[in-house]
Amino acid sequence: MDEDEVQMDLGDQEDMTIYKVVINHEEQYSIWPAYRENAPGWRDAGKEGLKQECLDYIKQVWTDMRPLSLREKMEEMERERAAGQS
Repeated sequence: MDEDEVQMDLGDQEDMTIYKVVINHEEQYSIWPAYRENAPGWRDAGKEGLKQECLDYIKQVWTDMRPLSLREKMEEMERERAAGQS
């Protein structure tokens, strides 16, 4: 039985897994078990701890849920709009 199966068998018991906060190229956050290799496209964000600690950290730092590409596009459109009003 591997560690993932053990975690599933624990059911409602308290999750004592150590997680890490990860971030992708769109600056979207997630958590991942610290003992596992990151999924492709995700890198460490510098925070590890129990699940709730990691979720609290994400809530604190991820204040704009829009993907980076959308934020950049909206900023570009705003600059173009402002330039057109000059």
